[in-house]
Formats: sequence, structure tokens, C-alpha cells
Amino acid sequence: MAISPINSTNTQSQSASLASMGLDMQSLLQIILTQLTYQDPLKPVDNFEFVSQLAQFTSLEQTRQLTEKMDSLLSVQSATQTLGLLGRTVDIKTDSGQLTGIVKGISFKENEPKLTLETSGGQFVADATLSQVITVR
Repeated sequence: MAISPINSTNTQSQSASLASMGLDMQSLLQIILTQLTYQDPLKPVDNFEFVSQLAQFTSLEQTRQLTEKMDSLLSVQSATQTLGLLGRTVDIKTDSGQLTGIVKGISFKENEPKLTLETSGGQFVADATLSQVITVR
């Protein structure tokens, strides 16, 4: 039973596909162990190929961990940026056009910061996202 080496050109999509299949580093090592247990004694796995597979699995796991840490860092950075907007006047892009208001509150829904604005007319606009902000004054 031969396992072809993983091509490391698109590691992030591979990590996502492995996660969707429920595979982690332990599962991948189990696959290698199974491969070694049931290999044909007349055609053993080449040492270079075996070490190459181990290195690719290790690289894949490290990339997955790095991606998780980067996602966490981006979430914290987004929250920090949003806190700096409290009390500031911002212009946001909405479906009906551009809207100007003062940021009166911040909430976090689905791990994303949402702004609550008060317009000059006294109306409140809730759930504006950072991506909608055009200008900060």
C-alpha cells in the first residue's frame, strides 16, 4: 500500500481539506505506521520517500497551527481597531448610500466587531462592520 507524497504548493487548502476530513497530525502518523506495517517486504518504501513524507506532514501541521494563530491575531487586531473608533465620527457605506455618524457602541457578533452609530438626526444604526467604514474623523 503506497501513499504518494503530498505536494506542498497549496498547504493552506490542504490543511483545510485535511481538517474537513477529520485528519490531524496523529492520524497522519497512524497512516504512515499502517503503511510500514503492511508494506510489501520485496518492495520496501524508499528511505528518502519515507523521510520526505514525514517532513511534509510536519510542515503541514506547522502551517495549520500558524494559520490558527494568525486568525487569532487578526481577530485581536480587529477588536483593537474597533475600540479606537469609540466616540469618533465615521462615514460608512450602506445599501442606500453613504452615512455619517458618531460611534456610540461596539458589540461582537460571530467573532466580528459591529459598530453602533448615532447620526446627526439622532437615528441609531446598528451592526455596521469595519469593512463598511470609509472615513474616520
